[in-house]
Amino acid sequence: MSRMLVETPGLFTTVQDLGRPGFGPLGVSASGAADSVAMRLGNLLLNNLPSAAAIEMTLTGGVYSFPDGADLALTGANFAPTLDGSPVERWQVIHASPGQTLRLNGTRDGARCYLSVAGGFLVNSFLGSASTHFLSGLGGLEGRALKRGDVLEIGVSDTPVRRSRIRPDALRQLQPQKLLRVTEGPQSDWFSEDTRAAFYHAKYSVTEEANRMGLRLEGPPVPVSANCTMVTEGAPLGAVQVPESGQPLILFVEQQTTGGYPKIANVITADMGSVGQLRPRDEVQFEWVSFEVARALLLKQEQLLSASDLLEEMA
Repeated sequence: MSRMLVETPGLFTTVQDLGRPGFGPLGVSASGAADSVAMRLGNLLLNNLPSAAAIEMTLTGGVYSFPDGADLALTGANFAPTLDGSPVERWQVIHASPGQTLRLNGTRDGARCYLSVAGGFLVNSFLGSASTHFLSGLGGLEGRALKRGDVLEIGVSDTPVRRSRIRPDALRQLQPQKLLRVTEGPQSDWFSEDTRAAFYHAKYSVTEEANRMGLRLEGPPVPVSANCTMVTEGAPLGAVQVPESGQPLILFVEQQTTGGYPKIANVITADMGSVGQLRPRDEVQFEWVSFEVARALLLKQEQLLSASDLLEEMA
């Protein structure tokens, strides 16, 4: 059995997979990778199942050694990675020989980088998922972020890993965007037509209060129409809530499953990976799309991710 040793864990590093959807009625959010597109691409490179567990690093990477060697891939944000001091590229298969050390630094773009290994990381499953739900202390490795000295077991890959990379043109189509497309929220009619128009023209900055639970934004206030009150109701992933301050917030992968703030919009599924790559002080804007367009964009993304020619051989 191969292993990975955590020598330095970085700022906030956890085990994640595609999450545990379907438990919202029990008060358990799906969790999972903040940028599932990036994680799935790493697993694709290594012939893993799309749901194989990977390591999610936030803003800073860390140092990891492979006593037994491993085939691995780095996807998502650029953390300037090196293997035994030599630079290595993202979005391609990397072979680590026994005893080699992978170092990842602070981000140069985006918020999160993913480290996938052939065979996936082996941790105990909770409600059918290996993903860490940090706020509840469940899943992943003891329900917590990784720390120095942790040892993670690596599964056995059933198929040989070829030296390949993601096609550059496909990466351009899948790269995160700062323009977030949204559909109407359930309380969108609580906001006047002028307010909704201003919301879609405004630019908002991501504040320091941004994590896997949600991202608070700062910009032109979004006033709610007078005499509108609501009781707590279900809150979906990607909901754009407007609290009393008028400053929007985006509910993210570890969001509370209920809430009492009106929801003016909802980020479409195809753009949730873009939300996962937002850093504090990044500037975003919202664009309304219909439910039909949102579905078409997701289908287009899924078709690209499953395309037979998404990978190309490396020399």
